[in-house]
Amino acid sequence: MPVTIGVVKESRAGERRVALVPKLVERLVRGRPGKLRVVVEPGAGAAAMVPDELYEKAGAELGDPWGADIVLKVAKPSDDEIAKLAHGTVLIGFLDPLSSKDTVAKLADAGVVAFAVESIPRISRAQAMDALSSQSSVAGYRAVLLAASRLPRFFPMLTTAAGTVPPAKVLVLGAGVAGLQALATAKRLGAQPTGYDVRPEVADQVRSVGAQFLELGIDATGEGGYARELTDEERAEQQRRLTEAITRFDAVITTALVPGRRAPTLVTADAVRGMPPGGVVVDLAGESGGNCELTVPGQDVVAHDVTISAPSNLAAEMPAHASELYARNLTELVELLVDDEGALALDFSDEIVAGACVAGGQKGDG
Repeated sequence: MPVTIGVVKESRAGERRVALVPKLVERLVRGRPGKLRVVVEPGAGAAAMVPDELYEKAGAELGDPWGADIVLKVAKPSDDEIAKLAHGTVLIGFLDPLSSKDTVAKLADAGVVAFAVESIPRISRAQAMDALSSQSSVAGYRAVLLAASRLPRFFPMLTTAAGTVPPAKVLVLGAGVAGLQALATAKRLGAQPTGYDVRPEVADQVRSVGAQFLELGIDATGEGGYARELTDEERAEQQRRLTEAITRFDAVITTALVPGRRAPTLVTADAVRGMPPGGVVVDLAGESGGNCELTVPGQDVVAHDVTISAPSNLAAEMPAHASELYARNLTELVELLVDDEGALALDFSDEIVAGACVAGGQKGDG
């Protein structure tokens, strides 16, 4: 019997992405003829502008995906969805294992073998499976478009008969994937981008996308490429200098997240108060409490003539390309979990398999 892969229609409000697109269906089905079968829930790709007919042309069947051997999702499953999963089913998706321990426990109780894409080890061999990076890149791009649409000024410098308009000054806090994409996008739109990160060694990465690096004179370099924890005195001085710097920018985009913990506060109320009237803060950490002291998750608020926007799930606002990138990530993982004969081969001695599994797996199983 061929391994069946199920692609479900997302139920989370506002989630427009789909876990697999026709191009990757074709790769899976035709890459192992007769050994892999893909079942897509009718309408699963509609919100991502992928009609059912394209799935069928790629070799998928339309039907009930919940009984498949491997079920692919984007957002974590609801209790009702967990109840549809059979014992031994492999589930792959964004499961938020550090903050949604109840969901992980329910999956374990149901006998589901759950793989959280957030838990895939950040090693070179797993780069093609790195869904956090692919979706963060989408979010960073989208955040700049949001800032540009909220800012009551031009982003680029314009020289006209009526005079010259200077470029908008954009500060991006955090130089991870989302931050670097935001800086590159701001540069492409003609703004004057500046990046900041507590790890000074990423300054070259910031400059490589055409941005300046904000130097605050505080070094938080730690071991293994991670930032060390600042002392109370260093943290207070960092915040004072950062607050002062923020007041010089028209738009601020924040991307600082700590897995499983509340997002750090980087933009204080005093910083917002000091920004130019009409300024914009786009907070990508809203769902984790926000990097801005005045953030209201999922909403736009105006304080001191500054708009603070904390969108949820920005990647879902670009469902076509976000789904395509995510589908590539999941396909790479699926191909690791299925052998050449089309049989499930969960090798928990593999650090990727062991690291990504958050429920139902046992290290050493083959």
